Amino acid sequence: MASTTPDTLTLGARRAVLAYVAVTIVVVALMMLLGLLLRLSQAQMLALPPDLFYQIMTAHGIGMVGIAGLGGAAIMWYFLSQYVKLNTSILIANLVLFLAGVVFILGAVFLGGFAGAWTFLFPLPAKPLGAWSTGAAAAYLIGVLLVGVGFLLFYLDAAWAILVKYGGLGRALGWPQLIGRDDGAAPPPTVVASTVVSVINILSIVVGAVILTVCLVNLYVPEFAVDALLAKNLIFFFGHVFINAAIYMTVIAVFEILPRYTGRPWPATRVFLAAWTATMIMVLIVYPHHLLMDFAMPVWALVMGQIVSYASGLPVLAVTMIGTLAIVYRSGLRWDLVSGLLFLSVFGWAAGVLPAIIDATIVVNNVMHNTLWVPGHFHFYLVLGLVAMLLAFAFHLAKLRTGQQSDGLDAFSFWTFAVAGLGLAGTFLLAGRHGVPRRWAVHLPEWVPYDRIGSLFAALVVIAVLVFTVRFLTRLGAIARPA
Repeated sequence: MASTTPDTLTLGARRAVLAYVAVTIVVVALMMLLGLLLRLSQAQMLALPPDLFYQIMTAHGIGMVGIAGLGGAAIMWYFLSQYVKLNTSILIANLVLFLAGVVFILGAVFLGGFAGAWTFLFPLPAKPLGAWSTGAAAAYLIGVLLVGVGFLLFYLDAAWAILVKYGGLGRALGWPQLIGRDDGAAPPPTVVASTVVSVINILSIVVGAVILTVCLVNLYVPEFAVDALLAKNLIFFFGHVFINAAIYMTVIAVFEILPRYTGRPWPATRVFLAAWTATMIMVLIVYPHHLLMDFAMPVWALVMGQIVSYASGLPVLAVTMIGTLAIVYRSGLRWDLVSGLLFLSVFGWAAGVLPAIIDATIVVNNVMHNTLWVPGHFHFYLVLGLVAMLLAFAFHLAKLRTGQQSDGLDAFSFWTFAVAGLGLAGTFLLAGRHGVPRRWAVHLPEWVPYDRIGSLFAALVVIAVLVFTVRFLTRLGAIARPA
């Protein structure tokens, strides 16, 4: 059953969580502003030199991936701490390492000119053809490593606390109830989700640290190299698992907060437990759908990537979607900003996955993968899914501590965010359907109308998020005060 009691965090722990949330919302807003600059440039409404365009694209990409993880970590830690004993010092250390990594990354991009995209595909960092220095590439890789070390400490602490409380991985995942007699003593959904996230992200971050270190050494010792295809596999394993885990952490807000509105528990049923166990396995082997255009990949890996792409979109997503509808149906809940954002987030996550599954079909992928179709699908489930969950959690904390109810400005911002977010994703998808390429700084005249319409929707999303940001920050002092 989801926790429905007010948080029992110490003042220090609550303020640490609030620091996470404040940093998350501010950085999300800033990254959206950078994204708007990119769209305006492609729309020929703003003149960005190509080198600056790709620097901004790099910062926007790595910034959104990193901040998604940080926001998800805040949600996971806040609710998981109500079931197991977590270390507040590790929570703070993760934030400090994250901010230190951000300094390195921003310096590498905007001072050093690094523009190798968030994927830093080997051997690109070491072969910039004069676009950036070796030091800039090293600073970027070190920054990502620092962020990774902080998250690794975070997940190790969570995994240890869960194992101490539940006595083993299988028990934390509810396997006795899944494969044996369902005695009603399965772990809460938050614990199950947190266990899955901890397992997959410990693996992804360790793999990421290996390839980051190899790339870093290669900058100064070119003879120390790795097969480029192997490097690409390691990078996409790391990145794909990490961003998926960010969504799996943020969805904990749905499991925990909606029951407070509906008065109905979110049960850890056998179907729920099976879905999360299946997802834990599939998310580790689905990433080859990003490599379908790499002819040198083993055929079996590409086939696996396609098949698992179809299957992996179903278990957790379907359970969450059906569970949300069931818990809301005829519950009599009062709709406000928090409940509205949570409901929107499940729609955004579910609808955004559908274009991703389409793109994972090999015959479609060969045509669509290097078009704006791909930014369309991930903007869909990140903006309307993940960001909506993060905002819902932030305003849930504000409501808990201040009792302030939603007003007309909240409603206006919500509908602006929802409609414009749908329009933003839709214009990306439509442009991709008509073959507009992604990652191009300069667009042909026939592509510009898509860019201009997309820029309008992007600007509206940014305005809504800025309003949300200001309203949360103005309440931050009241939220952080002792009870």
